[in-house]
Amino acid sequence: MFDVDNIRAEFPALDRTVHGKPLVYFDTAATAQRPLAVIEATDRFYRRHNANVHRGVHTLSQEATDLYEGARRTLASFINARSEREVIFTRGTTEAINLVANSYLRSRLGPGDEILVSHMEHHANIVPWQMLRDATGASLKVIPITESGELRLDELESLLSERVKLLGLVHVSNALGTVNPVAEVCRMAARFDIPVLVDGAQALPHLAVDVQKLGCAFYCCSAHKVYGPTGIGALWAREETLEDMPPWQGGGEMISKVTFEKTTWNELPNKFEAGTPNIAGGVGFGAALEFVERVGVENAAAQEQHVLEYATERMNEIDEVRIIGTAPGKAGTISFTFGDVHPHDLGTIIDHYGVAIRTGHHCTMPLMQFFGVAATARASFGMYNTREEVDVFVDALLKARDMF
Repeated sequence: MFDVDNIRAEFPALDRTVHGKPLVYFDTAATAQRPLAVIEATDRFYRRHNANVHRGVHTLSQEATDLYEGARRTLASFINARSEREVIFTRGTTEAINLVANSYLRSRLGPGDEILVSHMEHHANIVPWQMLRDATGASLKVIPITESGELRLDELESLLSERVKLLGLVHVSNALGTVNPVAEVCRMAARFDIPVLVDGAQALPHLAVDVQKLGCAFYCCSAHKVYGPTGIGALWAREETLEDMPPWQGGGEMISKVTFEKTTWNELPNKFEAGTPNIAGGVGFGAALEFVERVGVENAAAQEQHVLEYATERMNEIDEVRIIGTAPGKAGTISFTFGDVHPHDLGTIIDHYGVAIRTGHHCTMPLMQFFGVAATARASFGMYNTREEVDVFVDALLKARDMF
């Protein structure tokens, strides 16, 4: 049975106070809090196993390698990859997307070719493609969305053609909470042999992800969104795709043999992991995924939906609130405006009541322009949030309203 009180006890940061008030942490979409399992795994690595991986023959190096590669196997299992060779550790989703842009797509693009992205993408799934567009003469086209924040599949149909060399799509919108029909989009794209890259940063904590069932070519994720450390994430792609891709960065570990005349590349996944990796981060990533597996993704998602529905209901009682993004089946995120109050002012005020929310454009400036706002406030939920916290949040909003 899912017991939210027991879950909360696993997250030390939730015990603290802010301005003398109990912390209400509604900023999980920016970064999740860390459970003891992750904190302790990272601490234990540094206390007992700290050494560089892969190249050492001494005991600590072998222990560190086993822990780091064990985390890779855990992630491969978590997303149902066929092999851990298909999992490339990166600094996060952003680096994973840039890896694909530079290693896979750059050599395949030229004038007349096209890249597709949706109007709800994070900047990390826009800017790398713009950089390629400008360098190659290709064009970047945008899949429209509805006023509720849903993908316009009818418009997507008309944009698909042999000219499209890649389609980039967010699985769960960080600004809206919209859960996109990735598998359906992949089926549509497959008719034209278009590879689909999925930004899964916000999906991994909230959905059961099966890369084989989704049918995408690339899946990118970040550990810190799924209760793990910052500075570590991953790219998944099929082994045969990765074998055909050249390395993006050069250095140690990604090589098999180096002479001044020629270098040969290491095997997967090492070919794409130049230099000393974030070893402790990888260990913490594995611990986070194991923690989520123990809790159960479905159990966590059910708690988040429970809180999301209650928060939506309570916020709709406030005349000044305009919720941005009302797609059905959302993940645990609510973006909103609050009358004429600037989101930054609102966030500052309710922080004094212990409530942490995110304010700004959420790295989705084109999306903000679509909805006609410069910024929004955003409350986002994790497995540890409760209805009681929603009441504190709403009460803080009402107190803020009284100040204007």
